[in-house]
Amino acid sequence: MWNDKKVSVIFPTYNEKDSIRAAVDDFYASGYVDEVIVVNNNAAEGTDEEVAQTEARLVHESRQGYGHAIWRGLEEAKGDLLIISEPDGTFSGRDVVKLLAFSDDMPAVFGTRTAREFVWDGANMGIFLKWGNYAVGKLMEVLFNTTFLSDVGCTMKCLRRETYEAIKNQFTVGGSAFGPQLMMLIIINKFQFVEIPVNYKKRVGESSVTGSTFKAFFLGCEMILMILKYRVLSWTGVLPKK
Repeated sequence: MWNDKKVSVIFPTYNEKDSIRAAVDDFYASGYVDEVIVVNNNAAEGTDEEVAQTEARLVHESRQGYGHAIWRGLEEAKGDLLIISEPDGTFSGRDVVKLLAFSDDMPAVFGTRTAREFVWDGANMGIFLKWGNYAVGKLMEVLFNTTFLSDVGCTMKCLRRETYEAIKNQFTVGGSAFGPQLMMLIIINKFQFVEIPVNYKKRVGESSVTGSTFKAFFLGCEMILMILKYRVLSWTGVLPKK
């Protein structure tokens, strides 16, 4: 609980069998998390057995893709404050309190991994990923005239329930570019937000996206095209719905 508000954490999982149990325990150890929902998105064999050894609630999502997993997790969550993260060992449960503290004033809180002091040795944050995320963040910031943005790829975010309820029917991206879409929907729907630095550690295992420079490059291109599309759509006042 946080100020009498129930806190839910959503973990999508695909290739995190070796880290998910520790991640669930780490977020519960913050002392503020009431429920962790793990969404098995066609995950590696043995993932369910690892989750069964924790207090998390497991649900299955047959549609492949990061976005579809998050959609399902948010639908299942019961909390007043909804935290999205990943169970791959890169994010820290002790950052939960940072997100929650800012949620007192902001309907949405975005994490950023671009603060050098919070990037741990071995973390996958080389020049290409760091400056690529920064550049796309700046594009979004300039085109939508928002407050400071530096990392469109950070999955760690916190939403108030009313924020989620207002934008959920506008979700259309089921793949890896869902994170930037979520950010743009919050901006277009005129919800206040703030970006804060979070710890970013070495991943357990290899990412199916950022582990490949080729895939990361094309994901970045998809994000840029989507941002440009939403800038145009925001002028029309008509947004796609799922």
